[in-house]
Amino acid sequence: MSEPSIHPDRPVGPVGQQQRGPIVMRRKQVQHSTSEQRLLDSRGPSDWVHTDPWRVLRIQSEFIEGFGMLAELGAAISVFGSARTKPDDPMYAAAEETGRKLVAAGYAVITGGGPGVMEAANKGASEAGGVSVGLGIELPFENGLNEWVDIGMNFRYFFTRKTMFVKYAQGFVVMPGGFGTLDELFEALTLAQTRKVTSFPVVLFGTAYWGGLVDWLRNTMLEDGKISAADLEMFTVTDDVDEAISYIMKAGELADAAAQEAAEVAAEDVESTSAKARRLGSDGS
Repeated sequence: MSEPSIHPDRPVGPVGQQQRGPIVMRRKQVQHSTSEQRLLDSRGPSDWVHTDPWRVLRIQSEFIEGFGMLAELGAAISVFGSARTKPDDPMYAAAEETGRKLVAAGYAVITGGGPGVMEAANKGASEAGGVSVGLGIELPFENGLNEWVDIGMNFRYFFTRKTMFVKYAQGFVVMPGGFGTLDELFEALTLAQTRKVTSFPVVLFGTAYWGGLVDWLRNTMLEDGKISAADLEMFTVTDDVDEAISYIMKAGELADAAAQEAAEVAAEDVESTSAKARRLGSDGS
């Protein structure tokens, strides 16, 4: 049975059914107000802004804002490391030097925008006259972006932020850090291992700090067959800033050469196909 309609010229649906765009709601799932009513009614509840569909729009907006902010950034390197690193720590000075020398090599510097290593790398880049980018994250124990960030954005979601770190960087320099640093490190290694990104150099800075992890990767993961020997070649470990930057630049040069070679091969294939088509056309005439 159908309910009477106040619009007799419009089709009537079955009792207990509601259409919300492409979604069909029935029985107890039927809502007694429309989305438009809830949008325009200022007296209604406000908890709708915390629902998953609304979060999707927020996530979408973060991607749009991040892509828009960084689309014209140019070549860049992401520098990671602990927010707990103090200014008198040697790693702070090394991060600052790294930021400065990356700018001299023609790169922008991207960090998580926080204190510690991130602040140091941003400071080095900014003082060197380069582009200093900070991609922050809303956390209860950090207070916004550091003062050396020239272009910055605070993200609600880790996964949108991590996309920006990889998409707009040509490599990572990973200083000593905690769980967040490890998260970014293994994200990059996983993407490189699975060929989601190509020619993505990763530098682990600090042999004493990273040595135990590298030994475990080699002596446990590799020995147990969980990774291959080639996977251990996706990164290098060093204590020298110049060596780190040289490694990144060499990887970039190799990537450019490979891209150029691929473009030339593609052009030759197109020319060969065109020539063959011309011959066939000539023979047919």
